[in-house]
Amino acid sequence: MKKSALFLLGCVVLFACGNKKDIPDVSGIQVQVPIERFDRDFFAIDTNNLAVSLPALRQRHPDFYGDFMQQILGVSGADTNMATTVVVRQFIHDYKPVYDALQGKFKNTDKLQKELEQAFRFVKYYVPGYKPGKAILFTGPFDAPGVASTRSGLAIGLQLFAGSDFFAYRSGEVQQMFPDYISRRFAPEYITANCMKAVVDDIYPDQSGGKPLVEQMVEKGKLWYLLDKFLPTTADSLKTGYTQHQLDWCKDYEGQIWSYIIKNEDLHSLSPQVIQTYIGEAPFTQGLSPEDSPGNIGQWIGWQIVKKFVSKNPDLTPEQVMRTDAKKILEEAKYKPK
Repeated sequence: MKKSALFLLGCVVLFACGNKKDIPDVSGIQVQVPIERFDRDFFAIDTNNLAVSLPALRQRHPDFYGDFMQQILGVSGADTNMATTVVVRQFIHDYKPVYDALQGKFKNTDKLQKELEQAFRFVKYYVPGYKPGKAILFTGPFDAPGVASTRSGLAIGLQLFAGSDFFAYRSGEVQQMFPDYISRRFAPEYITANCMKAVVDDIYPDQSGGKPLVEQMVEKGKLWYLLDKFLPTTADSLKTGYTQHQLDWCKDYEGQIWSYIIKNEDLHSLSPQVIQTYIGEAPFTQGLSPEDSPGNIGQWIGWQIVKKFVSKNPDLTPEQVMRTDAKKILEEAKYKPK
């Protein structure tokens, strides 16, 4: 009886191991991602003496000061420039309540730092020459990016990661910019995934522009394939932005989804309207279940096609996969989900 029990236990263990992702051991890879709190220093400046406080801020954050002023606030950043002083004062006045609320949510960033460093270990494993840089935290206008690549690392706009119940997301102005299906993803747990999306785009810029529908789906799918390599233990819901229900629905109805697309669309269509139906932000996919389907379903299908191609070409490195032409991936994948 003992031998039988041990045999069954061994089978269970082997079965469990066989279903795990092939995740490399990256524990020996040294990575440091310093956290820089631009947000705290910016909101601490003396608005009554900007001629002194702005140069001091620039000196403390020379890598990001210009980007924040020019790309986010839309001013030169020169302390003697009247437009700069007016905009900075007004922004601090308007966003001080937002900044104060965010401080309670991001007082401690140790967890975020650990997540980023672990993700960058996988980046370094697959792309050894990539330099992580630092993570610069800022609070910007709500129309500023949540994550952006900079010369010195990643800039993270905390205003878009406050949690879906954050008071500011309920305002009419923000609701117009970001409906609920988007703002529900404005939570801290999405930061690392969004950072790695920016890294993927930095390493392999999107090649889908101007291509037919199905090739765009594959090109977009390649991006999620690499993102999955960088975040192998992160929930797919955080990587895709789908709800878990939407993910489960996609998996359960994968064959029907693909069948619907090939029956109702020209896969080689260049129509922006057709492409927008399957790629890009939307609460659901037109023609599919409004209650169950996600928007941007074309990228998920493209991801499945890429995974099918990789399963038939296991010796290819991620770099080789990313550089493989979408047409070749389509041809060799022979994607026919049930």
